[in-house]
Formats: sequence, C-alpha cells, structure tokens
Amino acid sequence: MSSTIPQVVIVGRPNVGKSSLFNWLSQRRIAIEDPTAGVTRDRLVQRLDLEGRVVDLVDTGGMGFDDPDGLTEQIDMQIEAGLVTAGTVVFVVDIRAGLLPADAEVAGRLRQAGAQVLLVANKADDEKFDVLAHEFDSLGFGEPLITSTKQNRHRTELVEAILQRLPAANDASAEASLPEMKVAIVGRRNVGKSTFVNALAKEDRVIASPVAGTTRDSIDVRFEVDGHTFLAIDTPGLRRAKSRKSDIDFYSTHRAERSIRRADVVLMLFDASEPVGKVDKQLIESIVEQQKPVLLVVNKWDLYAGDVERSEWAQYLRDTFRSMPWAPVVFVTARTGRNVKAAIDTAQRLFRQSQARVPTAALNTIIHAATQANKPPADRRGRPVRIYFATQIATAPPTIMLSTSCPKSLTAPYKRYLLAALRKEAPFTEVPIKLVIRSHSGNT
Repeated sequence: MSSTIPQVVIVGRPNVGKSSLFNWLSQRRIAIEDPTAGVTRDRLVQRLDLEGRVVDLVDTGGMGFDDPDGLTEQIDMQIEAGLVTAGTVVFVVDIRAGLLPADAEVAGRLRQAGAQVLLVANKADDEKFDVLAHEFDSLGFGEPLITSTKQNRHRTELVEAILQRLPAANDASAEASLPEMKVAIVGRRNVGKSTFVNALAKEDRVIASPVAGTTRDSIDVRFEVDGHTFLAIDTPGLRRAKSRKSDIDFYSTHRAERSIRRADVVLMLFDASEPVGKVDKQLIESIVEQQKPVLLVVNKWDLYAGDVERSEWAQYLRDTFRSMPWAPVVFVTARTGRNVKAAIDTAQRLFRQSQARVPTAALNTIIHAATQANKPPADRRGRPVRIYFATQIATAPPTIMLSTSCPKSLTAPYKRYLLAALRKEAPFTEVPIKLVIRSHSGNT
C-alpha cells in the first residue's frame, strides 16, 4: 500500500509559509493559506509525481503553536506521526523574520527524530534577502535552500534537492496503491466526520474533537478494505452562511464543495440526535447539482437507538430530501466502528452502479416498454412525442441520450417517469441518472 511511497513532510513553526510551499509543490491550491497561526491542524497529504518519482507530500501544523481550542497535544501527535513515516523532512524557516528561538526548538525536535532534513529559507521574494540565509547555518542542517513561493523562485532546485534525499525507489509499482474509489465525507459541524474517517483508517489519522470547526481543510486519507485501496476525503464541517465569520470559514466551505466534485461517492453524515438543518439541505443541494451518488449516513446511532426505529429515521430523511428517494440510508456508530465497513461496502455498490453501462438494445427495450405503458405527452400540434431510440453516452453519472421528435414537449413529469423506469430496470437503482434529450435532427 502507501508504505511503498516515500513521504516528504513539511515542518516548521507557524507562519513560515509551509502551506504555501505545499501548494506550490503540488501545483494546486489544496491547503488553506492564511496569516492566522494554527490554521493547519491535521496532516494534509497529496500524492504527486515529482520528475517521475511518486511521493506523498505532507503538510503539518505549526510546531510550538499553543492552539486556543486546546488541540495542541493532538496537533503535536499528528506532527510526530508524520515524522515517523517521513522519507525526507522539509524544514521551512522565514528568511525575512530571521532566526527565532522557535526555529531552534523545531531543529531540536528534528534531531531527536533522526530525520533526513532539507532546510528551506522561504519568503525570499527579492534577491536582496538572500544574504540573510546564512543566519540559519547555526541550526546544523547545512546551507539553506532559498525559495519564494510568491515569486516562484527556485522551485526546480527544491524538487531536485528533495529527490536527492529520498530513499531508493522501491520496485513495487506506485500504480498498485492508487485509490479505486474516492469517497467524500461531508456534513455539518460535529456530526463525527473525522471520527468516521479514523474508523476507516484504523488509526487517529485526523484530529477528532468536540470543538466545532476542528477540521479546516479537506484531508485525503487512504485506507484499505478487503484488499482494495480507497481514498476518503474528510471535509470541514460547514456552518450557515450568516455564521461564517472569517476567511477560514469561507475557504473551508469552498474546499468542502470542491471535495464533492472530486468524489466518486459522497457520504452525507447526520447526527442521530439532531434534526436535519439548513446546512444539511444546502449540502444535499450541492450533491444533487453535481449528480453524485450519495449514501445517507446516520451517525451516533448508539446514543439514539431504542428511542426511534431505523425505519422512522430513514423515512424522515426521505420525506426531507424528496429529490433523491433512491439514496440508501445506513446507521453507524463511528466512535466504535460499528457498521462503518457496511457503509463502505454500500458506497462500493453505488460506485459500481455509477460506472455501469447498458447495451443500446437493452436500453431501447426498457424505453419502449415505458412508452407503451404510458404514452409520451403531445407536441404543439397535438401529436404524441416520438422517442426514436436511446443510448448511453457516459458514466458517472450514467447518461442516457434520447432521440425524440420534439425535445421541448417532453415534460418534466414524463422525464421523471422515464428515469424511474430506467432506475427500476437498469443497474442504476440507487444513483442519479442524467437524461439528455435531443431532436432526431441532432439538436438538444
């Protein structure tokens, strides 16, 4: 699994630009970049190709930061876990701020860990700052490599230096460790998303805390079930728009929405002891808009079981989210791991359905039977709309194109009727289906 992939772990005190460096190397805006100290708490991991070498790039929380939410110990545990598995450590300092006691403290921790260290003096946005780099020689890791993520200075040199320090390549193919299915774990604050991800990973991979808003980034976590590798995306808990008080809240919301787009299947978590709220409905709207397979996961069931039947809770969700009556519902207790594997097994089923293809002949048999049982509406001239043929043109979501005599006359209720027929007869019973209606002449 991921043990064959070397880890490059970025460390340093707060506000030295670790997250900027992480995004710069990844060539994607993954980590939240914000001047507020302590924004990054969990280990952010991005698998990427550095000049033909596959690595896991890891961003960590700032060392020595006293978290105001009381999460300092958990943040330190995440940093230490990253150091244990590191093939190379990129130790970032701020060239403009100069050498600070906190930098020396970080250096001491790295020496104790016995890590292979590459010292990087960041924020050298102008060459005039380069002469200040020698101040960091006293840290004992050699001459620092000077960079500026803002001005794109020396990225190539940084990549080369990282590659030189990596352990010898393993013969095991990196392809074997690529995830087969990406699962986004979404929900409002404090529904237990991080606890659920830790249950999947079978380790404290992300910080789980009763403090609302502990997770701020979308965290990629690889895990294995029955010999198959998957990717769980733990997302920030969302709050109502009027309650968003900072840029961090805004970026967290953006990351969660982007994670839904990235995912093959979305697991929407609910707290069994709380009613469905406005944020839940907003998330479901985003999932429906993106036409993603979704599994409705009722968490903390151990606290509520006995007070209400599962069938009642499931019906409550179906009554609330009438646009997706096909979405399955599972009940879990993430804290103990109860039914977590069953949830992933169901997600796999949804993934397979979203990837399924139906032969054109079989599709036309289904559509013909549906139109015979319930005739299409009439066009503007009073003649029934003719559906000439159906064919599947895409997967994820399964996309069915219908060639008709008058696309505009095929009403929304009749389209829903055809979708229901497809869902009943085709292997798309629990996932969204997209209909593309075209005229026989080729116009949509």
